[in-house]
Amino acid sequence: MPENDAATVELFAALADDTRWQILVRLGREPASASALAGEFPISRQAIAKHIQLLTDVGLVTPVRVGREIRYETVGARLSGVARRLDDIARGWDRRLARIKTLAEDATT
Repeated sequence: MPENDAATVELFAALADDTRWQILVRLGREPASASALAGEFPISRQAIAKHIQLLTDVGLVTPVRVGREIRYETVGARLSGVARRLDDIARGWDRRLARIKTLAEDATT
């Protein structure tokens, strides 16, 4: 598997976890510290930290130091890249379905 595809698999594996998805959505609204997130989610701060680390590792979240606090925010460029990849996949399916439709219509005439 090419490196590019391995990174994509890791990224989507990170997004597949419901808690990580919810953290990402939450950070998309406003940056927050791990402690603040722990107060919003029904899991420990340690669990939050592990989820944030994984999101950071795949490039979806980045730490930003604000005074003595570290806040996490989403990486727009990385999220845009994910959206483009999904859009490419969708266009491929649209082309296949259009081809199947054309073949089916040609077969009935």
